[in-house]
Amino acid sequence: MEASGPEAANSKDRDGGKGSALLQGAALLGLAAVISKLIGTLQKIPLQNLAGDAVFGIYNAVYPLYILILVLATAGFPLVVSKFVSEYAAERQYHEARRVLRVASLSLMVTGVVFFSLLYFGAETIARWMAAPQTASAIRSVSYALLVVPLMSALRGYYQGYQDMRPTAWSQVVEQTVRVATMVVLLLALMRLGFGPERIAAGATFGSVTGALAGLVVMLWYWRKEPRREQIPGEGDGGGWRRDWALAKRLAAYALPLCLGSVAMPILTLVDSFTMPRLLRSAGFDESEALYQFGLYNHGLPLVQLIAMIASSMSAALVPAIAEALRRGDADAVRARAGLSLRLTWLIGLAASFGLALLAEPLNVMFFKSAEGTAAMAVLAFTALFSAVNIVAGSVLQGLGAVRAPVLYLLLAAAVKVAASVALVPRYGIDGAAWASLAAYVLAGGLALAHALRAAGVPAAGGLAAMKPMLGIGFMALGLLAVTHGAPPLLARLPAALPPRGTAAVIALGGVAVGALAYAVALLRLGVVTAADLALVPQLAGKPLAWLRRFRLLR
Repeated sequence: MEASGPEAANSKDRDGGKGSALLQGAALLGLAAVISKLIGTLQKIPLQNLAGDAVFGIYNAVYPLYILILVLATAGFPLVVSKFVSEYAAERQYHEARRVLRVASLSLMVTGVVFFSLLYFGAETIARWMAAPQTASAIRSVSYALLVVPLMSALRGYYQGYQDMRPTAWSQVVEQTVRVATMVVLLLALMRLGFGPERIAAGATFGSVTGALAGLVVMLWYWRKEPRREQIPGEGDGGGWRRDWALAKRLAAYALPLCLGSVAMPILTLVDSFTMPRLLRSAGFDESEALYQFGLYNHGLPLVQLIAMIASSMSAALVPAIAEALRRGDADAVRARAGLSLRLTWLIGLAASFGLALLAEPLNVMFFKSAEGTAAMAVLAFTALFSAVNIVAGSVLQGLGAVRAPVLYLLLAAAVKVAASVALVPRYGIDGAAWASLAAYVLAGGLALAHALRAAGVPAAGGLAAMKPMLGIGFMALGLLAVTHGAPPLLARLPAALPPRGTAAVIALGGVAVGALAYAVALLRLGVVTAADLALVPQLAGKPLAWLRRFRLLR
């Protein structure tokens, strides 16, 4: 709800320029995050295609460990740096803002060196804990990034404190681009030289080091162009090491709770790295076969992570929007924003999960060359729904001030995942692991959703309102089955037969198009999505909405 009248107009005049710049910066950072995450997620497909599932398994065992250590090494400092810098900048105490950057950089460089040492010198021990000694070289290779990323993170936080999102946005895109380029070049070179999976996987993980270096170069380039800001009279940069030490303790006091909140999701992901190779070996596989099976298990994860990425992009704007409405005491706005976000997430995640499951085989062949691991991929598809729901519901809870609850739910889910994996993997292999993952995400997403609905005062859908989306899924499934069963005979009649991956690509992409159209039409005709919902999106409020009414797609 917006204020109106002269006061609101004056407020807009005063804040319009600053608000516009802030929105532009947020949009730029959001776009860069989507691009970098898209590059980072889809790079797993050429990795598997070029190097095979044994290397793919090693990479996917090591990379979640690196992400967890990286979260621990940076410990929430970038967000805290941006907070402190923005406060000092508002008071034109620019020397103090630079002091924050200097102290944070030194602190993070120390933690980076500590965690680098733990990974580099403890690589063999960690690999043994994973029951996968072949991962040691990759662990040692990726450890070098911890000498670079902390400084880059501090610089990103500094510029975000000045609400200048360009350095962070460009460094993210450059970092991911260089990382993937390095990975592909080293893969091709090491494979041509005849190295085994262990060394090839180490080359793939080394892309994180060169990517981080490239991102740091971008940040240092911006630092070199840093404009000279006029300090307010009487302020200096003195105080000595005691003042720096006091500031370091203040930064840490703010950062550690953020670190605890950020570490839960990597822990849930890392469970597979430390359990699956060992459990697969207990099922009778040797180390190489276990890592190969682990690679097959990871076929479904890039596509699931794409759905989670969309949810993350939505949640980035959700936390401040709900927090702002809460500060104004506007319960209706809190309820409306939380309800709409959760409903859209459920509708998108539901369709994505069923679509990925029904198209699992053609997608598997299209992206990963064979149908191996399709059953596990189909089960993992449903984690997309509950992962997306968990992310958005967690953001609702954070906006409402319940920051600990999502962490507790994820840690509980991690414990369930370990227990279910121990029970299912030795008997059912990667299919059992997929069911264990689904159980964990159902628990985390279900608890977070129930808590968010209750906290925001949003009533849960029931009866016909709950059944209509499932009826839409039924129409979508009919469209998908028509494509998967009807396309192969038609393609067989072509004068020149398509290769297996070409046939799979036609079926998969055709199924996505037909299924999405059938689902969208069903939601519109059943009244699940209304004209009022679509009018909230500026791009749909004009001619598109009139076009939908003209063809009687809206009730």
